[in-house]
Amino acid sequence: MRRFLRPGHDPVRERLKRDLFQFNKTVEHGFPHQPSALGYSPFLRLMAIGTRSGAIKLYGAPGVEFMGLHEENNTVMQIHFIPDQCQLVTLLDDNSLHLWSLKQHSGASELREEHRFTLKGPPGSPPSATQVTAVLPHSSREVLYLGTESGNIFVVELPSFRVLEDRTITSEAVLQRVPEDYCNRRSCELVEALREHPKNPDQILIGYSRGLIVLWDLQNSKVTHHFLGTQQLENLYWQRDGSKFISCHYDGSYTQWPVSSDNRQPEPLENVVPYGPFPCKAISKIYWQTTKNGLPYIIFQGGMPRASYGDRHSISVVHGSQQTAFDFTSRVIDFFIIFSSEPTAEFDDPSAMVVLAEEELVVIDLKTAGWPAVHPPYLASLHCSAITCSHHVSNIPLKLWERIISAGSKQNVHYSNMPWPIDGGTNIAPDPPQRDLLLTGHEDGTVRFWDASGVCLHLLYKLSTVRVFLTDADPNDNMNTLGEDEWPPLRKVGTFDPYSDDPRLGIQKIYLCKYSGYLAVAGTAGQVLVMELNDEDAEHVVDHSEADLLQDQEGYRWKGHEKLKTRDGPVRFEAGFQPFVLVQCQPPAVVTSLALHSEWKLVAFGTSHGFGLFDHQQKRLVFVKCTLHPSDQLALEGPLSRVKSLKKSLRQSFRRIRRSRVSSRKRRGGSGNASEVQEANAKFDQDALQEMELAPVQRKIEARSAEDSFTGFVRTLYFADTFLRDSSRHCPSLWAGTNGGTVYAFCLRVPPAERRMDEPVRAEQAKEIQLMHRAPVVGILVLDGRSTPLPEPLEVAHDLSKSPDMQGSHQLLVVSEEQFKVFTLPKVSSKLKLKLTALEGCRVRKVTVANFGSCKTDDYSENDLAVLTNLGDIQIISLPFLKLQIRYPCIRKEDVSGIASCVFTKYGQGFYLISPSEFERFSLSTKWLVEPRCVVDMPEVTSNNHVHNKSGTENPARKS
Repeated sequence: MRRFLRPGHDPVRERLKRDLFQFNKTVEHGFPHQPSALGYSPFLRLMAIGTRSGAIKLYGAPGVEFMGLHEENNTVMQIHFIPDQCQLVTLLDDNSLHLWSLKQHSGASELREEHRFTLKGPPGSPPSATQVTAVLPHSSREVLYLGTESGNIFVVELPSFRVLEDRTITSEAVLQRVPEDYCNRRSCELVEALREHPKNPDQILIGYSRGLIVLWDLQNSKVTHHFLGTQQLENLYWQRDGSKFISCHYDGSYTQWPVSSDNRQPEPLENVVPYGPFPCKAISKIYWQTTKNGLPYIIFQGGMPRASYGDRHSISVVHGSQQTAFDFTSRVIDFFIIFSSEPTAEFDDPSAMVVLAEEELVVIDLKTAGWPAVHPPYLASLHCSAITCSHHVSNIPLKLWERIISAGSKQNVHYSNMPWPIDGGTNIAPDPPQRDLLLTGHEDGTVRFWDASGVCLHLLYKLSTVRVFLTDADPNDNMNTLGEDEWPPLRKVGTFDPYSDDPRLGIQKIYLCKYSGYLAVAGTAGQVLVMELNDEDAEHVVDHSEADLLQDQEGYRWKGHEKLKTRDGPVRFEAGFQPFVLVQCQPPAVVTSLALHSEWKLVAFGTSHGFGLFDHQQKRLVFVKCTLHPSDQLALEGPLSRVKSLKKSLRQSFRRIRRSRVSSRKRRGGSGNASEVQEANAKFDQDALQEMELAPVQRKIEARSAEDSFTGFVRTLYFADTFLRDSSRHCPSLWAGTNGGTVYAFCLRVPPAERRMDEPVRAEQAKEIQLMHRAPVVGILVLDGRSTPLPEPLEVAHDLSKSPDMQGSHQLLVVSEEQFKVFTLPKVSSKLKLKLTALEGCRVRKVTVANFGSCKTDDYSENDLAVLTNLGDIQIISLPFLKLQIRYPCIRKEDVSGIASCVFTKYGQGFYLISPSEFERFSLSTKWLVEPRCVVDMPEVTSNNHVHNKSGTENPARKS
């Protein structure tokens, strides 16, 4: 009964746990998944992005971020900022309107939803009567004008969302001033656009989808001008002085209309089809920006010839004789222009174009010749090529940090030097306490280095491994080269490129030593590259070595992909990390584990067939070990093979079930007649079912068979200087854990520095441990005499860690998917274990050692295990006594890709993918917390003819 008793309650420890552990989801890094709407406030200099899942995100200066989520989880269709206010309105696809406000709380601004509202029509009216298609927040800041599918325009009071029925603009009232022959064409079907007159807030321009445009007088409730368009209308734009406006149309044309002071029937000044005369795509949005030199900027989305360029996503910029059609790699959601918003300014003088595409944000500098792109400080397109793995390195030394930034700056010479133009708000978060790197491996063979120190995940440097190999694509191909006479003048912009030249290039494992600058990356086709940092471009030969993991064993035949072909002769590399040696595993299976020891100059690698050790200083293979079991046929088929046998796996599963039932029945007693056996069988089946459903305190864990597929799959590799042969002498060692619950330990003899190049590194197998339950080994750790994890290579040499205690006895911690087990060294006798699956019903997916510091005092910190399970829970387990400290739900158990992508940091934080393009950052520590903390002050409202406040009260400037 002892296991059912509640463990003793220690109030001191409970208080300490509150000072050490706290779970927070802090910030989302990357690009919003499935964006659907874009908004911008020139007054606040903030940008808003809405998504299909109902999220709304605001961005300003780097570090200024806000996020809100609509309860309905519906698609955000439109976003409109209220003029000169810290408020915005969102329209969802369920026709609901939501008012959001930025309000200060505890010294920082927060985004809050204030009101929600759905426009309702009279009883019996069709849904189209109130389906909102256009929204205009009036400059008075008191009302919204809502255009609908029925052609009526409703007026709604702010902030109460009360409908002012006496001010409704009906389609019947509009048609009274329109010629009869035009009315017969059902011209008032749907309100496409609503625009306030830039100089007279008592007039609004109404555009209907059939082509009719009217100027409506709000004071007298009548039409003052009507403009009879002949093409389906897409959008409208006022020129700054209000003397003209532009309409753009479905046939790829735009028209300039004059607005005279008298009531004469206006005729269009000009009608232009920019990419005619052949049928063109619709121009869905247009800007006409005035400049001091007299030549306007005409900027429009779409308009390309349908036959040849119907699949392009383009925005064209025309300025005098200059014309460029920016060709985006994904569908354009929306865009806006940043220009002079001072009411006294005579000209627009545009400075930048901000484009929200489906997969990335692109900003174009319109001030600099050639209109280059601006490097974004946030909203990075993490998934420009699909992310295949991640690796986090904490507390990067300043020298290495500066060298990585220097290498990255040489790659960014084609970007504009313009300061980031969306610079609203003030970041008041404390400066990051240290420099952190997040490295992401990608399907196209690249590794990207991200500054993960603070709220903004910023790209520092991109490394490509493609140059080492021969692929179908030439790396010198330039997609942007255009002939002088090419028309339309397309120019590709953006970094999103999900198509890989060869899936074998994909990066699967990354290991960076922050002290030596050595980097090891391993890929899908068994390639392992060791690199070092070089500040200059260089051309050199990459040494090749092959590691035959099957060791010529008979009866095995690889059915998967071939290895990548390498380039002969010297290869030119850019400044940055440059490969100097390539180890090719044979068979060329996916590299499943990787470890680098920069002090010993060794790299270890594992696949589904075995593991090997390579001396990258002497460029010599030390040894290989085959871990294949005779039944591991699936391991020879490869991840890209189409011949995996589903029947075989099903057959093995049924055999396991049958074996487990038979063995259980035998244990229950072999004697008795047939009816007793049958009754026992039925009772056993019922008990098994109850065991599955009720999940009692400890579950029965079925030992796995050695015949299970992929038992030789190497899951983890670990270097340690510990006592392996006897308790008097410690030596370098390599540990490997497999999918079948086997742990191999090898003694290494590394020559001293003065004879390092003369004598070979030698290895000899010293131990082999077989876990009884045969669960996959996901982590190996050696604790020193003080029960502290051994420091990283070179960490002690850089005075960043205490020397390990070599006087007391060391302990080995083996973490399998099902349990944690501590062994003594060198005898390898079991000392302590924690059965996670038996007690909790979950399996370990990720485990790492994290250091947790107290938020109350700087004098106390401790090392614990951070564990992620297959249920998405995070558990913190103490070292060395393996006591569960606390459990937090983090990821939905159905989110398999999120769980697989999770990476922990050394100081109790973590990242996991919530979509292909976004990392969710979380913290388990009370001390280490990276989250947005910012203030948006309300600038003073300048009194001018554009802003009318009918209540007569001005909003004073608010100071933080």
